[in-house]
Amino acid sequence: MNARFGMSRGRTLAVATLAAIVASVLPGPASAVADAGRDHSEHWGVITRNTIGSPVAALRDGPFGSFGVQGSPARPSYGRGSLGIEVGDSSEKVDFGNEVDFFGDPVLDLTKVGFHVFQTGENVASGGAENMPNIRFEIDPNVSAHSGDNYSTLVWVPDAAPVTDRWSPFIDATSTGYWYLTGNETACDQTARCTFAQVKASLNDGGEKPTIYSAAVGKGRDHMWVGAVDGLRINRTVYDFEAGGVRTHRAA
Repeated sequence: MNARFGMSRGRTLAVATLAAIVASVLPGPASAVADAGRDHSEHWGVITRNTIGSPVAALRDGPFGSFGVQGSPARPSYGRGSLGIEVGDSSEKVDFGNEVDFFGDPVLDLTKVGFHVFQTGENVASGGAENMPNIRFEIDPNVSAHSGDNYSTLVWVPDAAPVTDRWSPFIDATSTGYWYLTGNETACDQTARCTFAQVKASLNDGGEKPTIYSAAVGKGRDHMWVGAVDGLRINRTVYDFEAGGVRTHRAA
């Protein structure tokens, strides 16, 4: 992975080393879905096994603008940084996520999910208005009809961004866009376009409850996309992506 978006290789190494030291002495939370309950979250990074090609997902300052844009749309939603994402074409894929803090949390306890996005006109020209990054939860679906199936990805596909070339307001994944499961465990597959309520109901079949493995923001494999995400919300916690690491805030 290349360290672009204004972060030098030396600075990236220093931040990673510091994060490793901090992570070695601080325990993780009992349940990230319930509430992160901390000022910083140390376990975020590129999920290497879910990355194809040479995309970029890097914590960065900005973006600020585009030129001529002023006020709140001209700066990241929290702090001064964001998660910059760069996917070159349909051969590339990247997930930036957390494989520690959400592990074992109940899927059915998810109540509020979404983010702010910096979408560009070039991204729209490349893949259409709905060419956007996704939120992805790797899960154990625990569907009774497929008792031997212990893996699926629960994916949110956003609607078109409400604005381009500036920061969007919060985009609520529980009320916009659609959700699906990658393994055809329920009727909510990639062609069904289920609502948030529908996909949760499809997993709640009266048997063992579905649990989370990881949470991530991702892009690909579909179209070129270069932009940024900030203020990822999962239940009561907002994850603020900054160049020096991921901060957490209690949602209003």
